[in-house]
Amino acid sequence: MNPTRRISVTRGGLTPLLLLIFGCGWCPTVGMSLAQAAEAPPAASAAERDGQHDFDFILGRWKIHLKRHVHAANGTDSWSEFDGYGLYRKVWDGRANLNEFEADSPSGHVQGLTLRTYNPTTHQWSLYWTNSQDGILGIPQVGQFHDGRGEFYAQDTVDGKSQFIRYVWTHTGPDSVHFEQAFSADGGRTWDANWISDMVRVSADPGAFAPPAARSAQDGQGDFDPLLGSWNFRLKRRLKPLTGSTQWVDLTGTGACYPLWGGKAQLDTVSLEGVAGRIEGLTLRLYNPKTRQWRLYWANSKDGIVSVPQVGEFHNGHGEFYAQDTLDDKSILVRYDWSRMDSASPHFEQAFSADGGKSWEVNWVTDQTRSSDSRQQ
Repeated sequence: MNPTRRISVTRGGLTPLLLLIFGCGWCPTVGMSLAQAAEAPPAASAAERDGQHDFDFILGRWKIHLKRHVHAANGTDSWSEFDGYGLYRKVWDGRANLNEFEADSPSGHVQGLTLRTYNPTTHQWSLYWTNSQDGILGIPQVGQFHDGRGEFYAQDTVDGKSQFIRYVWTHTGPDSVHFEQAFSADGGRTWDANWISDMVRVSADPGAFAPPAARSAQDGQGDFDPLLGSWNFRLKRRLKPLTGSTQWVDLTGTGACYPLWGGKAQLDTVSLEGVAGRIEGLTLRLYNPKTRQWRLYWANSKDGIVSVPQVGEFHNGHGEFYAQDTLDDKSILVRYDWSRMDSASPHFEQAFSADGGKSWEVNWVTDQTRSSDSRQQ
């Protein structure tokens, strides 16, 4: 959680966009075969500990006392203190987790969330922060735990200058946790702590996801509300897209869509079965109230890497979302198309274009049916 840091959208060195999302659920990497996407990660060697449950201690509901370092224009420094609350829930049986954070700071109300995903190959965690003001998921802090202390690093621009950012998490007791954020402008030789949080557990149960708040018909924040709840999926995927292939494969699975921030964001989880085995994925949908556009971020449990987003909006019940990516080392455009949102079976199609959008080839089709009468989990 880091409401003071304003971060960029892109990250140098980020692996190519993990596309083939069907928006609500699954998205194997462009250029990867289905078998590669589903294969199990290698077992950890004796020298590499399995850290996939390192954040289990944080699950539940917490009261948080926060201290923020304030640099005044006259050169004097001070610390601003206030309280907030956090809800921490596990995803993928603890191999990922998501927390919602809320506080009233001296500078205004803060509403944010952090998605943490584990890479079983590198044995590292990636921590992604966003806030409800713009819904843009920032570059990740990456690292791991050693002897109960977690350190996570990133490089970003702070006040126009490139700096290293460090997160430190320590589990200080059965019901207490300590967090610090620090910046370094000298390559990590010295660190300036600017954000400190001390957390006290309120409950081991984070509680049910809050239902979406009432919204006007003109507010695009409710466009994905029809997907809330539990679903069964039937999917088909074209093999070797943009090669003239007419061969398709089928997958089936289940998933659940949960509201976040009272409905201004969503977490979608999915488990699929196909010819190559079981696949787990999640989609984090974030709404930007300024642009009235959605960003759809995908990650799968194979590597925990969150993709660059598909960005777009709905018009008259029809949603289109676009991104640029590579397929077989060639630049392509990608389109997601959502329709029949208020029907018993919402419909999704993904298409690729190799000619700048002049023509599109559909390569992924999803139809889902509700598995529960309840839209809330």
